[in-house]
Amino acid sequence: MDDPASGTPSLPTNSAVWPPVAVPGRPATLAPPEAEPDPAPASEGEGVLVDLREQIRRYVVLPSEEAFTAVALWVAATHLQTAWQHAPRLAVVGPAKRCGKSRLLDVITESVHNPLITVNASAAAVFRSITDTPPTLLVDEADTLFGSAKVAEKNEEMRGLLNAGHQRNRPTLRVSGPNHEVAKFPTFAMAALAGIGDLPDTIMDRSIVIRMRRRRPGEKVAEFRTFRDTPPLHEVRDRLAAWLAPLHADAMELTPAMPVEDRAADTWQPLVSVADLAGGRWPQLVRTACQIMAKQEAEQDQDRSSLSIRLLADVRRAFATEGNPPALRTGRLLDVLNSDDETPWPEYTANGLTPRGLQLLLKEYGISSATRRFHGNVQAKGFARQQFADSWARYCPEPAPEATAGA
Repeated sequence: MDDPASGTPSLPTNSAVWPPVAVPGRPATLAPPEAEPDPAPASEGEGVLVDLREQIRRYVVLPSEEAFTAVALWVAATHLQTAWQHAPRLAVVGPAKRCGKSRLLDVITESVHNPLITVNASAAAVFRSITDTPPTLLVDEADTLFGSAKVAEKNEEMRGLLNAGHQRNRPTLRVSGPNHEVAKFPTFAMAALAGIGDLPDTIMDRSIVIRMRRRRPGEKVAEFRTFRDTPPLHEVRDRLAAWLAPLHADAMELTPAMPVEDRAADTWQPLVSVADLAGGRWPQLVRTACQIMAKQEAEQDQDRSSLSIRLLADVRRAFATEGNPPALRTGRLLDVLNSDDETPWPEYTANGLTPRGLQLLLKEYGISSATRRFHGNVQAKGFARQQFADSWARYCPEPAPEATAGA
């Protein structure tokens, strides 16, 4: 449209012109780039997830921003448990006391769906507490259940229950009642476990893992007081339930694009689904967290695998140190391994590498000790050198000898 007063073209007053154009009879001016539109108002899902994340941040220091994202979405996912095919575990682990594990569990307890918190409960008590409308299991001091090989053996039933409950339709069978009838008990329920040290591998493999650390000087958090601090958490919990309840059918139909595969995808899918339901920045935040945290745990698994391979190589050196006998007593093999300060074995536990620890590390290779006859017709537990030959060749082969000059 022309300006009738000047005879020059006029520009719409609500248009930004970029790059600037020369208009006859008018001085050239620089028009700014078009401003970005105001962001759309946050959805209820975005708002409540942000509020939950900030409530968590108020009381604990987590190892990364990705961990805050993961914990907030895991809590939200508990309010749609019956929509999921898999029930991810939340493994809250740390290397020592006073890393904030129990405090994080306090905050989670007040915001998840139908919390059932326990310390050192029996497997029977737990599976009788799970119904078709599952609670959220919260297990503090999980190291009292799995902290050592000996204790873990006594709680094998609990480990089996937690493993089975990761997937829908994996009931446990028990004989019950006066007529000794076989009864099915559901196991499917989301669970958070907090403790010192890693949980059994099969549980860690089904978990979103939060590796807690002690706070550095200057890192401050608010003290958690039950009567004062639970009402705000309950308010967030109620908002989560109100937001997600109408979305149950939508959640069941979701097949979100996953940045990981296999077991990790099964475990993270409920969190990704909740983020997609919320929209905004959350779909990107959760996929970034998933990639980074799943990679970190894969590297941890690789480190554990590397430790067992290191043991194979050190056992071979131990046999060589002893003159490559046909067999070595377990006690003597451990003496040689634990006396080498350049290996991890003297500090593997407070007492160094133990017979039980040796057995567990070698178990995946199918190698175990047996009672044998040694020099002087003495019977003792030990290992035959031939037992290791196949594993040495597969996992830590000796380098081929270099060709001699002129050969």
